[in-house]
Amino acid sequence: MKKVLVTGADGFIGSHLAESLLEKGYDVKAFVLYNSFNTWGWLDTFPKEKLKEIEIFSGDIRDPNGVKEAMKGVDGVFHLAALIAIPFSYHSPDSYVDTNIKGTLNVLQTARSLETERVMVTSTSEVYGTAQYVPIDEQHPFQGQSPYSATKIGADRLAESFYRSFDLPVSIVRPFNTYGPRQSARAVIPTIITQLLAGQTEIKLGALTPTRDFNYVKDTADGFIAIAESDSTVGEEINIATGREISIGALAQEIIAQINPEAKIICDEDRLRPEKSEVNRLLGSNEKLKRLTGWSPKYTFEQGIAETIAWLRDHLDSYKSDIYNI
Repeated sequence: MKKVLVTGADGFIGSHLAESLLEKGYDVKAFVLYNSFNTWGWLDTFPKEKLKEIEIFSGDIRDPNGVKEAMKGVDGVFHLAALIAIPFSYHSPDSYVDTNIKGTLNVLQTARSLETERVMVTSTSEVYGTAQYVPIDEQHPFQGQSPYSATKIGADRLAESFYRSFDLPVSIVRPFNTYGPRQSARAVIPTIITQLLAGQTEIKLGALTPTRDFNYVKDTADGFIAIAESDSTVGEEINIATGREISIGALAQEIIAQINPEAKIICDEDRLRPEKSEVNRLLGSNEKLKRLTGWSPKYTFEQGIAETIAWLRDHLDSYKSDIYNI
């Protein structure tokens, strides 16, 4: 592949992936969500010299005509465009079906008609639900514990069907919880950090006992590229995980210790998921990814958190730390 399209390039992981692809010499086309303000999400924060290297396409992943136009002339596509906030999926599930399932179908149909060389469909560790065994490998059963995770399961299975039915060269890329600079405040790590940096001494969180396997975003981007560059990953679904878990409570205490040891954690009932929807444990296996590509994480959790705190300190004005961001 020489020229690639990144859908959702205006978002958190997508912007980092576009940046990493540029650094590796790829010709990058960025699919961003059209809006009347003509804003390109996090790409707007790129230096002008770097932004000039990216071809911008404004559209809507739900529109098959726009998707087809965007995918013309590219060798591969990294499909990241999605609605991802779990609380928002509780009251707006239709929008998740339209974006996550139909949007993925648009990419797959277009890739088939244009004979695109490689397609990377982005999944999520949320498709597994609460771990039935750990570490979670790619054989773990799926559980739709939120409308969000249910739509991602649907999108994954569509991708699998296009590989099996039409021999489409697709890979399902399944990152566990990714964090780092540019992540929205709807996620737990920037939620904790921004409240602390704003001077709040009572940090509002939901459940503290669930565990997560956190990837630093640059490692996640490297995982995407490693999967795309390996012929052995075609037709496979592959975790990107560290193999290390930490509870939300322990995570919060670690960040509090780095910023303001006097701060206390307050349980905010509005932030609690419904009991049967909460994913209580996520700990991923990365053995398949390492075996097929040789990938391994470059950042320790402590390094990643330190970089994230430093970046958020410089960009605090971009966040609303005094409200619950869903």
